[in-house]
Amino acid sequence: MWSLITREFILNQRGMKKTAILLLTLSVIGLFSNNAYAQQDAQYTQYMYNTLSINPAYAGSRDVLSILGLYRTQWVGLDGSPETATFSLHSPVSDHVGLGLNVTRDEIFISDETYIDGNFSYSFNVSERGKLALGLKAGAHLLNIDSSKAITGPYDIGDSDSEFFVDNKFSPQFGLGAFYYTQNYYLGLSAPSILETEHYDTSSNSNSSTAKENAHLYLMTGYTFQMGSDLKFKPAGLVKVVEGAPLQVDISANMLMKEKFTLGLAYRWSAALSAMAGFQISDQLMLGFAYDAETTELAQYNDGSFEFFLRYEFFKRDNRLISPRFF
Repeated sequence: MWSLITREFILNQRGMKKTAILLLTLSVIGLFSNNAYAQQDAQYTQYMYNTLSINPAYAGSRDVLSILGLYRTQWVGLDGSPETATFSLHSPVSDHVGLGLNVTRDEIFISDETYIDGNFSYSFNVSERGKLALGLKAGAHLLNIDSSKAITGPYDIGDSDSEFFVDNKFSPQFGLGAFYYTQNYYLGLSAPSILETEHYDTSSNSNSSTAKENAHLYLMTGYTFQMGSDLKFKPAGLVKVVEGAPLQVDISANMLMKEKFTLGLAYRWSAALSAMAGFQISDQLMLGFAYDAETTELAQYNDGSFEFFLRYEFFKRDNRLISPRFF
C-alpha cells in the first residue's frame, strides 16, 4: 500500500525536493508498520568483498587473517537516507575450522539497527580442487525506532496516537550457510538470520507487532576467467529472496589487471547501475570504491550512492601472496 501511495505522490509532485523526504518517510513507516514486509538486511554493491556479512561459511576461506571495514551512504542528498558501516574479521584456526566476527550498524531515518555476530565454518575437500564449507552464525540484533522523527513541518503525516517506538530492542540471531569454492569458482547459499522476530511498541500496552524481521535467503556465484598473464575476468551474481518483497538480482563483471587494479560494472535489477574500482596497494592492503546510480524515479531526488572499503590481510612471513583468489 505504501509503495502505491508514494509512487502516486511523486508522479504528481515532480521537482520538489521535500517530496523525496516524504517518500523516504512513508517507505520506512511502511517497512516497520504492522503486517508490512520488505527487504531489511543491509545492502551492499561490493558484497563479493564483504561476503562474511551474508554467509557465515565464508569464515576462514581466504586462508589468512582478513580484516575489512566498509562504509556505504545511499541516496546522497536525501535527508534521512540509509547509511551502513560494517567491520569484519575472519581467519582459519585449523585445517578445517574458520572463525569470524561481523559488526554492522545500519541507519535509515526513523530507525537504526546494530548486528553483532560470531561466525563458525567447517570445510572439507570434496574434490581435488574444490572445498565445501558449512557455516553457522549466532549473535545479537539491537533495534531502535522513533516514528516522531517522521512528523516534521508541512509533511506531518500522522499524530501522537499513531506514533510508535522500539527502544534498543534485543533479539537473538542465528544463521547458516554453505560455500563451495575452488581457485576460480564459488557458489554460496545462505540464510544469515533464520529467526523471524516480532518487535512491539514500547510506548503503549498494545499487543500488536510494530516491526518484524523476516528471514532472507541469498544465492551467490561467480567464476574467474584467466584472459592472459596479466588479466582476469570475473562475472558474478547474487539473488536475494525475502517474503513479501520483490526478488532482488545483482549481476556484475569485474576485470583484475596485473593483480593490482580492479574495474567493474554491476546492475541491480530495476534499481541501480553501479561502477566499481579497487586497488591492491600491497600484498596485504586493498582499497575499493563503488558508485550506484539509481534507475528508479528516486534518481531525481538524490546524487546516487557511494561505498568504500578497506581490507587488510595478515600473511605468514614465508607466505607472500603470489596469485590471490579473485573473491
